[in-house]
Amino acid sequence: MPSHPERSVDGGDLVPFPPHGLEGFHAVIPAGGAGTRLWPLSRAGRPKFLLDLTGAGRTLLQQTWDRLVPLAEDRVLVVTGVAHVSAVTAQLPGLGVDNLLAEPSPRDSAAAICLAAAVVAERDPDAVVGSFAADHVVRDRRAFEAAVSEAVATARAGYVVTLGIAPGGPSTAFGYIRLGEALTVAGAPSARAVRRFVEKPDQDTARAYLADGGYRWNAGMFVSRADVLLDELARSRPALHAGLRKIAGSWDSPHRVEMLEAIWPTLEKVAIDYAVAEPAADAGRVAMIPADLGWDDIGDFSSLAGLLASEDGVRVLGDRDLVLTAGWVSGVVVPGADRLVALVGVDDVVVVDTPDALLVTTRERAQDVKAVVDELRRRGRADLL
Repeated sequence: MPSHPERSVDGGDLVPFPPHGLEGFHAVIPAGGAGTRLWPLSRAGRPKFLLDLTGAGRTLLQQTWDRLVPLAEDRVLVVTGVAHVSAVTAQLPGLGVDNLLAEPSPRDSAAAICLAAAVVAERDPDAVVGSFAADHVVRDRRAFEAAVSEAVATARAGYVVTLGIAPGGPSTAFGYIRLGEALTVAGAPSARAVRRFVEKPDQDTARAYLADGGYRWNAGMFVSRADVLLDELARSRPALHAGLRKIAGSWDSPHRVEMLEAIWPTLEKVAIDYAVAEPAADAGRVAMIPADLGWDDIGDFSSLAGLLASEDGVRVLGDRDLVLTAGWVSGVVVPGADRLVALVGVDDVVVVDTPDALLVTTRERAQDVKAVVDELRRRGRADLL
């Protein structure tokens, strides 16, 4: 990126950015989901994006905000459920009331992101919008800024753009992006065409992707002109597009609540990958910026462990004085019930202690924690969800 004066954001490191962010760029933070594989730490009432899972003193939502304000300044929107509005506004005092979009009920990512795009398009028809989940970790902010800058330039050329994450291994937890040919876009020297999006693979297929070298992880970060994104939605999901445009047309008017109540419950629940990204890629209208950001979605406790410092084989999120080990112990511990957690001679263990629930598993089986949440839901234990 070009050289600019440096400023700090919310007490963070000094980072270079344009004096008024990237011109015409509006950032969208979809803040939803319950993070079920991080139960009992993440709950429906306080999901992972509202938690500090890295020990940085800032929640994942706040860290996402910190990354985007330098690029979009006061043009950062947050889309969240009505149940989380109070918590979001408390954590983000700089968020303008007009830039907080409250969903009456979950309708998945296509409705959330494209509603924000439609509201932005009403306010600024030439806007470029970028969607960045509230619960991801990015360690390299300079690389993130450079990648988003290239993505905005590519979006202005008419593409739906995604950031392709450099794979850290043959993961089966993420979808993949198949790279195509290099594109010639001013301001985006690394832009590539996207051949297709690939669902989460099995282990052998993931190893083959890594060996091939032509695949990137799909982190679900999308940048596009607002009108282009909405046109793609209209092609594949015309009814969803029509409903969102009606809501957006009344958003900054006294009729917002009336339109939301009438239309929102009727909208299709579908992920933006299926509604926009995949059909647009099949038509050759998706580009990718390869990005090595130190990215993680903290999808489970094994992933969380990789973000925490290790001391004698044990990684602790919280008060380390509440953890006692004897003999060789490895794993991750989250003490949260103000009582001692003692571990003796266990390997690869995950222990999460909360006042009303205790989870014990292994890093290898961390993805299976969601099954506990499913069983609690089946038993009607909403008090634990």
